[in-house]
Amino acid sequence: MSIQPLDALPLETLRRRSSTKWRSFPHDVIPMFVAEIDFALAEPITRALHEAVELGDTGYTPPQPGVREAFVGFAERRWGWSVDPERVRWTGDVMMGVVELLRATVAPGERVVVNPPVYPPFFDTVAEAGAVVDEVPLLDTGDGWQLDLAGIEAALAAGARAVLLCNPHNPTGTVFPREALRELAAIAARHGAVVISDEIHGPLASSDMPFTPFLTVSAEAEAVGYVVTSASKAYNLAGLKCAVIVTASEAHARIVRALPWEVEWRTGLFGAISAVAAFSSESDAWLDALLARLDANRRLLADLLAEHLPRARYRLPEAGFLAWIDVSAYGWGDDPADPIREGAGVALHHGPFFGSQGRGHVRLNFGCGPDVLREALQRIGAFARETAAASSAGTVTELVSRR
Repeated sequence: MSIQPLDALPLETLRRRSSTKWRSFPHDVIPMFVAEIDFALAEPITRALHEAVELGDTGYTPPQPGVREAFVGFAERRWGWSVDPERVRWTGDVMMGVVELLRATVAPGERVVVNPPVYPPFFDTVAEAGAVVDEVPLLDTGDGWQLDLAGIEAALAAGARAVLLCNPHNPTGTVFPREALRELAAIAARHGAVVISDEIHGPLASSDMPFTPFLTVSAEAEAVGYVVTSASKAYNLAGLKCAVIVTASEAHARIVRALPWEVEWRTGLFGAISAVAAFSSESDAWLDALLARLDANRRLLADLLAEHLPRARYRLPEAGFLAWIDVSAYGWGDDPADPIREGAGVALHHGPFFGSQGRGHVRLNFGCGPDVLREALQRIGAFARETAAASSAGTVTELVSRR
């Protein structure tokens, strides 16, 4: 039986939201930059939060909020991953978990491998932990992206102590295959390094490329790995603050248990309540409908780019609602997001923020209604035609700055 794709909320409703997406730019700008989606919450989440508000249940997060049990059930249902509940701990968000794990496993000044173009906070988080970023960029195969395993091995052999993995990858939407993750684990084991895997986009993997949690790929992955993940990206809960840290070895479980109490106390009560509801089986139908919408949108985006920006380079992401698009052929400079926002009234994320490999790129959030996606691409396409004409006339600067 086919699944009916989830419908987005009307724009007039969305513009009443007070979150970053809807308060960063004027109302005539279509916001497609930050990772928030345009859908109503899953009904079990809405119900749980309504009940909490009605009760005035706004105090501290309890010692056992039910997050570990809910995540264990979700991981088993969605991925066939049997997680030991005693090896699940919670914190405020994924980057909080990552920085605390880095502090616990990497000494100040030691190097941490990241794979750009990559989620911009990876760079800041490594620095916050007192470590140094060691860039090993993804390999562009022409058809997709893959980990540069030889490059990662060389970095670890030269002294890097950890790999901060983004799986599935943001911004490319790549879901790394089991074989690559298994080899990464073997490389880390050979060099006595750890792998910290940010798996926040895991629930959003498409059926084309099923998601593989890092800790499931081998005994070596269990020995070297940590997973940090959350319901926040799939269920649009970023402001409520709850993530989980998962380990698969007793040695790593001891490290996590030894983290300061404050790591757990940073979890928001509404974050915990909403995570329990999101990870419950009651929310599965909503997630399936969201995945159906995202699958339709990622394909619609390909068609719209072919129509309005035929010189752009885009590959269907295998997970998530973020598109990594090379628009360098249009001559909008290293950071095309600014001229596109000023000239077309569409706010996209800045490619260079993801590393130097992002020059000439933008990241577009297609977690919206198809009509919004169509209007955004029509605007950008019209801007491309205007800038091409203005370039011939020598008036590009005037065109870009007229908004």
